[in-house]
Amino acid sequence: MFSTFNDSIIQLFNHYFCAMTPTIIYCYDAYCGWCYGFSPIIKRIFEEYKDKLFFETLSGNMIPVENTHHIGRMASYIKDAYKVVEERTGIKFGEDYLWHIKNPDDSDWYPNSEKAAIAMCVFKDYYPDDTVLFAADLQYSLHYEGRDLTDNEAYRHLLEKYNIPADEFYTKLASEEYKERAYYEFALCKQLKVTGFPTVFMQVNEGKFYLLTRGFTEYETLKATIDNILSEIEKEHRLS
Repeated sequence: MFSTFNDSIIQLFNHYFCAMTPTIIYCYDAYCGWCYGFSPIIKRIFEEYKDKLFFETLSGNMIPVENTHHIGRMASYIKDAYKVVEERTGIKFGEDYLWHIKNPDDSDWYPNSEKAAIAMCVFKDYYPDDTVLFAADLQYSLHYEGRDLTDNEAYRHLLEKYNIPADEFYTKLASEEYKERAYYEFALCKQLKVTGFPTVFMQVNEGKFYLLTRGFTEYETLKATIDNILSEIEKEHRLS
């Protein structure tokens, strides 16, 4: 599906992505259960197309910090919703995560999207081409391992995995600069009219975006959409 945006939005994204090579733009939120279910699919797409396409991950703001509430507020909804995600996607939620959902009165979780989004912005300093992988790691850390992404210590095992200096990471995680970067990404998602996660676009040139999926989709469907767009681009190049 071809998406049109006004000139100011196009200029904003051209400045951000500087995209001449087609770019997959993955809009996600670390707290989104459907994004967790989608993570094996977008990772597979990344591995298949990373030599042909750029990949950029934008964090959403599904749970704004000003709307932070105790996990008990949403536990009853998640208790049913996670089963739907498992059935549709094949993903499994871990018992350490589900403990907080099944025992909300004993949980100390107050989830919000801010810190995970800042962590993604810090990660981009070190591995800007691997953000799809880091997004999946954050989702697994939360939804399977039951790590609280509002807690600084939830990220330490990933620093070891990616060989990121801990002192540098935590200094940046606490800085206003990287917080501003995260909120800029929130604004980009809003400019793209993202109203749910996951949402995936492809920017093919300075003025053209395609909506690849809004919500969960199967690998075969997403791959076919990407291949069709790439074939169209190739055809346009041959005719020009």
